[in-house]
Amino acid sequence: QELRPKSLDIKQEELGDMVEKEMASTSEAIEDAVRRIEEMMSQARNESSGVKLEVNERILNSCTDLMKAIRLLVTTSTNLQKEIVESGRGAATTQEFYAKNSRWTEGLISASKAVGWGATQLVEAADRVVLHTGKYEELIVCSHEIAASTAQLVAASKVKAEKSSRNLARLQECSRNVNEMAANVVASTKSGQEQIEEKDTMDFSGMSLIKLKKEEMETQVKVLELEKRLEGERVRLGELRKQHYGLAGGCEDQDGEARPAPAPRRGILKKPPIAQKP
Repeated sequence: QELRPKSLDIKQEELGDMVEKEMASTSEAIEDAVRRIEEMMSQARNESSGVKLEVNERILNSCTDLMKAIRLLVTTSTNLQKEIVESGRGAATTQEFYAKNSRWTEGLISASKAVGWGATQLVEAADRVVLHTGKYEELIVCSHEIAASTAQLVAASKVKAEKSSRNLARLQECSRNVNEMAANVVASTKSGQEQIEEKDTMDFSGMSLIKLKKEEMETQVKVLELEKRLEGERVRLGELRKQHYGLAGGCEDQDGEARPAPAPRRGILKKPPIAQKP
């Protein structure tokens, strides 16, 4: 007990309650997301028409299917957690089981938070897209984040579950369904973006030769600027991921919570340099 990190020094009751509260909070966030999507659908039908309405409906329908898949995932995960606790706690109470397995419990809480947060971010991104104040790329990134969070939740649950557990099999099936629905959101978003861009294609037929040449040069400048910016953002993304993996590998995060260190990787043995003749 003395060797346990101070950030894990949480009362048994608090840790047990945190799991239940976080799962309930995630379920509530998903229910709220479904309601918001329905409201956006109604608003889109009133304020848009033609191609834009078709695109908005297709994107929102795919988001609704994804939310339903996530809701089933969370319900199945909750059932599996109850099964794990009942089969592993023995004579101990539920709170004592969570406290004894505090590392696993923290991973479960973190995964549940990630799923709920991803669902909320997806709805906000969809809202901005429908209102034409956001970017289609935001929806794509949110979909990828949800798929990653789902994998995290399944992995956290799988650690303590029996291999023959029916709830585990259901959870894995729900995870595959979430991934499929997330892919549908990405596909509908990309196709919708292409439709909108084709509709909004500029008409250059009325431009003079000088005006066309000027537009061409300005576009070339923008292309070079975007390529340079893209390269810089890729470098920044790489550094962010390094920092993320570093924090997840044992360093304390911003909230002071410790994270388990990953298993050390075997380094590739390098061939010693050959001595040079004088």
